[in-house]
Amino acid sequence: MPAAVDNVVLVTIDSLRRDALGGEDSVSPVLDDLAARGVDFENAMARGNWTPFSFPSIHGSRPVFEEGPDIGVASSPTLAERVSEAGLTTGGFNAANGFLTEQWGYDRGFDEFEPFIDGSGFLARHPTIQGWVQLGTSPFRRAASVLGGGDDDRPVADASRMGELEDHATEFLETTDGGFFLWVHYMDTHTPYVPAPRHLREVSDTHFGLFRMLGSHFRTGMGWDVDERTLKTLRTLYDGTIRQVDASVGRLLDILEAEGIADDTAVVVAGDHGEEFLEHGHLSHYPKLYRELIDVPLFVTHPDGESGTVHQPVGLDVIPSTVCDLLGVEPATEWEGRSVTQALDGAEIGERGPVISVAVRGESVNTQPIPRHRDDGELLVSARDARWTYIEHTESDHSELYDRRTDPDEHRDLCAEDTDETAPSPVLDRLSAAVEDHVDRLDSASSGTQERESDESDKITARLKALGYK
Repeated sequence: MPAAVDNVVLVTIDSLRRDALGGEDSVSPVLDDLAARGVDFENAMARGNWTPFSFPSIHGSRPVFEEGPDIGVASSPTLAERVSEAGLTTGGFNAANGFLTEQWGYDRGFDEFEPFIDGSGFLARHPTIQGWVQLGTSPFRRAASVLGGGDDDRPVADASRMGELEDHATEFLETTDGGFFLWVHYMDTHTPYVPAPRHLREVSDTHFGLFRMLGSHFRTGMGWDVDERTLKTLRTLYDGTIRQVDASVGRLLDILEAEGIADDTAVVVAGDHGEEFLEHGHLSHYPKLYRELIDVPLFVTHPDGESGTVHQPVGLDVIPSTVCDLLGVEPATEWEGRSVTQALDGAEIGERGPVISVAVRGESVNTQPIPRHRDDGELLVSARDARWTYIEHTESDHSELYDRRTDPDEHRDLCAEDTDETAPSPVLDRLSAAVEDHVDRLDSASSGTQERESDESDKITARLKALGYK
């Protein structure tokens, strides 16, 4: 791989599906450029269907539930701990995702850590209402901006805490001496989607504001059927939030240039999981393991590295060892995800085996609260290779198999009783064995362990409710 860099910036973006970036009418020019200048892992996969099931692999390179039924990061070294031990300065800024706090160990190893879970004020606890305020006041804000000679890069009501996140990250970049590791986690693309008016205008020729947004959120919040117009509105709002994140990342890259450290900094970008827009009957990211929730962007941009595309499937558990390799730091021996930095020299990353992902489903797919512990419902486990998706419901003994080569949307279950196609036995045997091994591993690792204390604080509980996790 190219020579080690002094600094790494890890950008994670909540609920960002793979197919939301790029394309002819791309809403993400900054991220697209980063991907084009770096190595794009086009078959990167989340290890779970939502944040608390995915992030143990992103920060600890260990699967969720490996040490018991709790959702926190494993007790083995985190990425930040490993980098900090090597003498680098570490900063972690999470834009108010209540699952990424010290409650579950995500502060470990960070010299500066801010989750923005303050619970202050009514609007801070109700981001949807912030969005209505933001859109409703946008004409006045634009007028004030023109009169004051400014712009409207940032939302007037910061529903996603993007402005605070960016301010903290900027101060970290401007004041840190020596090598560093910076992690920023954006929440703009998580429901509710409330982009600043400027970014909404950038992704849509159709102008709509407060009442149309209010109507779409009201219909979905009430559980009503989502018609085509509402679905289009939600997708447009989602695209607007992607553009909002894209602009913020661009400003952080400008800071790297202004500080004269861009040529010494590698950037890693990933979505923690995807988002559904009725592909399998629901919105958001309920407990399912289909590709709209599992396929995520992942790219690594090194100032002296090659550009290219890697087709080999990889899980997000490669991130910790990859970041360490970029910084010339030895990865922790307990981590299971192997570095992919050899791709920065155009080399093959080698066979990795099926990527395993998990979900936990309650009595129904939209049971509230959504299960956040292994014993809250039935464990679903998927195994994916370059072609096939196998999903096993571990208690009901129900299995699904999809051939993504002929069925990219994963709608023709080859294990279904009414199918005219036959599920290939060698494929079933191989992928079901991988699932069985993973379940056995979780069962064995959690045997005799005690669940960690996980009582949520009032602030965290309020924030999770605001995000829809009742």
